[in-house]
Amino acid sequence: MLETGRRQVNRSLVKQLRALVGKENVLDADEDLLLYGYDATPAGPVTAPEAVVLPGDAEQVAAVVCLANEAGLPLVARGAGTGLTGGARPLRGGLVLSTQRLNRVITIDEENLQAVVQPGVVTEQLQQQVEARGLFYPPDPQSRATCTIGGNLAENAGGPRALKYGVTRTHVLAAEVVLPQGQLVRLGARTVKSVAGYDLLSLLVGSEGTLGVFTEATLRLLPLPPARHTLLAVFAELEPAARAVVEVMRAGILPSAVEFMDGAALRCVEQYEPCGLPDSAQALLIVEVDGGPAQVAEDAAAVDRVLRRAGAVEVRLARDDAQAADLWRARRSAGPALARIAPLKVNEDIVVPLSQLPRAVTGIQDLAAEYDSRCAIFGHAGDGNLHVNFMADPSRPEEVTRVEEAVARMFELVVSLGGSITGEHGVGTTKQAFLGLEVPAAVMDVMRRIKRELDPAGIMNPGKIFPLTENDARAEDE
Repeated sequence: MLETGRRQVNRSLVKQLRALVGKENVLDADEDLLLYGYDATPAGPVTAPEAVVLPGDAEQVAAVVCLANEAGLPLVARGAGTGLTGGARPLRGGLVLSTQRLNRVITIDEENLQAVVQPGVVTEQLQQQVEARGLFYPPDPQSRATCTIGGNLAENAGGPRALKYGVTRTHVLAAEVVLPQGQLVRLGARTVKSVAGYDLLSLLVGSEGTLGVFTEATLRLLPLPPARHTLLAVFAELEPAARAVVEVMRAGILPSAVEFMDGAALRCVEQYEPCGLPDSAQALLIVEVDGGPAQVAEDAAAVDRVLRRAGAVEVRLARDDAQAADLWRARRSAGPALARIAPLKVNEDIVVPLSQLPRAVTGIQDLAAEYDSRCAIFGHAGDGNLHVNFMADPSRPEEVTRVEEAVARMFELVVSLGGSITGEHGVGTTKQAFLGLEVPAAVMDVMRRIKRELDPAGIMNPGKIFPLTENDARAEDE
């Protein structure tokens, strides 16, 4: 029998669940439970749930949540399991509620520039559908080919285009949500503006499944930009590349993306999936501008001048869409490529104020040298969001310890620079011990009180976000 949570789901409850959603939509075979016991987080505990429920509509979701609340049973809502901080992992057994059957694009409203979708819709599939109509849904997380809108909402996902267009929250007008005690409610409004009461919608977006389950979302769309130019800038040193990002943003240009890769990352990409990157460089930037054709051409020329003045040894303008796609393929290959270097890759998504970007990248490299750890940096430099990857061999405990110490020191550095320990991955379990570095005790108390008020039984994704207390530890042991 597969090891699951600390108690078994009552068989009568399983019967109730099957009566609600259909026998075939409640999974409890060992192999199914194992599959839903982990997400894309590279390390950490794997505890299988005791049952997996696949509801087919919002009313079924509400009924499942209500049953879990009445039974005091832990419940983890799950999209595609692409998260990197343990948010979709069931820590205490209980139920996993998968939204994979809620996968319809309900409406694409071309007149009002809106899409109404269910949470199981894959992000890239929505983008393709709206772009076929000349519209644009900007959020583009790295996992967009597999991640779902529900997961994006839970984590407030970003991506390269967040620089110009904002993160997921920016594009959510309204949502249908099941609250922890089973109430099915609508939040927000299908209007561009609404200030009627507290903004509970923004509270739920980014709450990592601890305050409710999304069953539908009304998303704001934009007209598809008619033109786009992509530039590659090569630097012989790391710090000038970081300073060039600041100079581009100060030049009065708002690119749709400014992506950064250090020498370690780009050389790994070239070995993994050759794209013609200059493997002798110490850093490179990929800068994208979009908009009307004349303005885009003017902006691209201006970016070229700024990058050269900032110290780029080479600047290339992609000659066509295919060449631009190759550059973006290289950037999106960075994560998978680095995973080949070492069995354990710790990817931390820190953010600093733009002016502190040079100090951040040099400080992180100094930490990697101090702890003799392999490290590569890439990410969304235009908004100060870097993905710092420390790598280790799990079979060498001393190497893992050095990485853990380097990561802790990095978080301290980031917060001292006025930054944040996470820009888009969320806190989950992997960063909960560091949340107090950034969030004052009084604010943490307010957050905990909101959680207790909405979820008095503590069933929704327990053990996530907040640093564990002595009471939490005793609860785990019971």
